[in-house]
Amino acid sequence: MSEIAAQSPFADVTFETLALEEKGAALFVTIGAPPMNMLGPEMVRDLVKLIQVLDKGELFKVVVFKSADPDFFISHVDVTKIVAYRKEAAALTGEASIGLMFRRLAETKAVTIAQIEGRTRGAGSEFVLNCDMRFAARGRAIFSQWEAAFGVVPGGGGAQHLVPMLGRGRALEVLLGAGDYDADLAERYGWVNRSFEPEALDPFVTDLALKIAEYPAPGLMDVKERVNAISLPPIDDYRIDSDLFGEGVKLPEASQRIQTAMKNGFQTREAEIDIASLFNTPPA
Repeated sequence: MSEIAAQSPFADVTFETLALEEKGAALFVTIGAPPMNMLGPEMVRDLVKLIQVLDKGELFKVVVFKSADPDFFISHVDVTKIVAYRKEAAALTGEASIGLMFRRLAETKAVTIAQIEGRTRGAGSEFVLNCDMRFAARGRAIFSQWEAAFGVVPGGGGAQHLVPMLGRGRALEVLLGAGDYDADLAERYGWVNRSFEPEALDPFVTDLALKIAEYPAPGLMDVKERVNAISLPPIDDYRIDSDLFGEGVKLPEASQRIQTAMKNGFQTREAEIDIASLFNTPPA
């Protein structure tokens, strides 16, 4: 259930996969897209609506993203609906690319924080990488950039962010190994700001968000703009990787691997709790 004021810019906006709660100048967004929070056309459509408001720099200084699902933050894209979700992203950027939508999230005037409890793989990982800060729950959060297991390049800025955050060697380990990383290792590698025991995560993130929300908006936006000027990858890099992903999933071997994984339970909740076995099965 969303908790928004009558004068809110979201008062007349309908969301299918996001629940909003306003606390002054802080906005808390809970992702809920059963059965496993896949990034499909409905979630992309909702994110477009959200980003369009945040781009204006009005009312909300900080946004916290969390999940209603204890096992999944954002699992990954729905590989059966690539054309459909890309079409929804074009409503924001003019180009059929969730990579460019994520870039807009990184550029938006609000400070964005990902509070990660559960699995966030593929484009889910790229979503949190394009947030300004990431905090994870120990024993619950899991990260992966597994696109190489299907023979494709991450299309939403994964390589652009992971290389400067983790360093070349660790980024290649993550991108080519396609493995799962828990919250402690993600913190050690630099994938997240900090990891917390589950009971301590929400109080920390909430306190941080509310503190930031009390600061003057012009200063917050200036700081974010300067940090982005130093660290945000060029937009053409996003565009290149988005195109590589889109073309890569059409190649015969990638298609065969995806089909084999689907037969073994890919994109079902039960199989994706422990996803490694799906990637270790050769294509039929």
